[in-house]
Amino acid sequence: MSEILQISQLGNPVLRRRSQVVENVKDDRIQQLIDSLIATVKHAHGVGIAAPQTAKSDRLFIVASRPNLRYPNAPQMEPTAMINPRIMARSTETAKDWEGCLSVPGIRGLVPRSRAIEIEYTSKDGKIHRQELTDFVARIFQHEYDHLEGIIFLDRVESTEELMSEDEYQKQIVNLL
Repeated sequence: MSEILQISQLGNPVLRRRSQVVENVKDDRIQQLIDSLIATVKHAHGVGIAAPQTAKSDRLFIVASRPNLRYPNAPQMEPTAMINPRIMARSTETAKDWEGCLSVPGIRGLVPRSRAIEIEYTSKDGKIHRQELTDFVARIFQHEYDHLEGIIFLDRVESTEELMSEDEYQKQIVNLL
């Protein structure tokens, strides 16, 4: 059975460390971690979660876009484990949009990200995938990839004036969508 993992909060040193390459995707510990990350991101109403957010320093994250309380207009997709992910190319076109983080509860920030990225990753079954992601799903990937590099979305906000509490975000932004 998949375990709901505790989510590390801002200030925990694991969130600021570069994570380690996963050598054996088929290892039982990695397979169990994937299942637990999927259960945890669903439980927390997130659209993505990286292993370092659960104090595991593995280059692995889940992209799990779906409409929920935190992201009511998110596109629907199956939760996807992305192991040893890489960004192969980025569009020059960027967009700012609101991001939150399960490790930084109660705060949203306007974060500039590439609108489209070409990525490569290993899936849970050990196969290598290469694809292009755009817009919201590309944003999730870049956010989670940053976690593997020890970067928090707050590091990418260009001004403290582009921060907002979750309550204000729900009042001002979600009600306008």
